[in-house]
Amino acid sequence: MESLLEKKCIPCSIGDIPLSPDEIDEYLENLQNGWKVIEDKKIEKTYKFKNFKEALDFTNKVGELAEAEGHHPDIYLAWGKVIIYLWTHKINGLHENDFIMAAKIDKIIK
Repeated sequence: MESLLEKKCIPCSIGDIPLSPDEIDEYLENLQNGWKVIEDKKIEKTYKFKNFKEALDFTNKVGELAEAEGHHPDIYLAWGKVIIYLWTHKINGLHENDFIMAAKIDKIIK
């Protein structure tokens, strides 16, 4: 599989088929630890920080990435943590784009 970091999110359409559980597992193997699959429809990861400012800075970087990729996660920001939720709303499930974003978000933290 081509590296997720080398790919760019491409728009999908209503009616596209969400990834199957086996496909989700295959993509999940290409992500850093910590991503959880929720009901085969979403992926989620919690990032921990020393304080609110670090969490906010990370959130802003994720926002910049989301704009560049045209794929926008749901983000929960709190003191010392950020939770990222990814799924493709148009298909109410997971698409390769969600895993591309997940891999690129993990790269921000390095």
